[in-house]
Amino acid sequence: MSAPVVTSDEAVDPLLAPLLAGDRRALAQAITLIESTRSDHRVRADALLAAVLPHTGRSVRLGITGVPGVGKSTLIERFGLSLLDRGRSLAVLAIDPSSKRGGGSILGDKTRMEELSRRREAFIRPSPAGATLGGVARRTRETMLLVEAAGFDTVIVETVGVGQSETAVSDMVDMFIVLLLPAGGDDLQGIKRGVIELADLIVVNKADGDLKATAQRSAADYQHALRMLRSPTAGWTPEVTTSSAQTGEGVTAIWDVVERFNAAVGEKGIQKRRAEQARAWMWNEVGETLLAELKKHPEVRRLVGGLEREVEAGRATPAAAARTMLEAFHGR
Repeated sequence: MSAPVVTSDEAVDPLLAPLLAGDRRALAQAITLIESTRSDHRVRADALLAAVLPHTGRSVRLGITGVPGVGKSTLIERFGLSLLDRGRSLAVLAIDPSSKRGGGSILGDKTRMEELSRRREAFIRPSPAGATLGGVARRTRETMLLVEAAGFDTVIVETVGVGQSETAVSDMVDMFIVLLLPAGGDDLQGIKRGVIELADLIVVNKADGDLKATAQRSAADYQHALRMLRSPTAGWTPEVTTSSAQTGEGVTAIWDVVERFNAAVGEKGIQKRRAEQARAWMWNEVGETLLAELKKHPEVRRLVGGLEREVEAGRATPAAAARTMLEAFHGR
């Protein structure tokens, strides 16, 4: 006897209807589901994501990164509150450093964005970065789809900070914002060129008190540096501005830059970027899934300890050991 045909979205998953209605509990449960590593949960998560896909893609996607101590969470809270005052809704996906022992999140953005977290129009979800490069949890992209389906029209991905592969962040958002501290001389020279090359907007934060003049000089220096770099986004010339998360000065103006960015790039430009990101996301998922399957393979697990010891002792090259594992995985 053939299986019954699913004819309604509600039959796909009981979380779907309340999620699309904006129910916070259903959204939190759906995110927990997609972050699960259990294979049965993955099957259910894939079905749920397929069902929400037609309801996604309508938000403004922003990535915000910066060195530790730059004031990311404080600025995001002030910026977020200003967006709510404009009548927008906001989801903040805050990727925290992971504990190497327990694997959990070391920090908690809900405690660092207390006022924003109490607002009905805002949703904050901290997730541990785990072993994924770029300060981005593996399922951040999928979480973004869920919050869009739940009706949030602005999504901010807050990353661990500069120092890893920031490409992972810029490859999932429309606009990439880098927060920097006021700096000069050797400090300015020490900023990674790579992350500057990815920036659509640089915000020199902590532009207040004794640091205000330094911040303004830094902004001018960064603007000059950007002229020598190729823009990461067609149709847009990266901008530099200053702000003070402490006083709020310059924070609301960040959205004005976002609007200029969207107007310059245009809807077609945004859609093209998202299409390219989706293709890259597919291949990244292939790589991570294959690696996970490789590590679970019984023959590979039997060999891996000995191969690691051989490599550590210098009796085998990492390339040779890798080939041995792959041959075992393929059953050769």
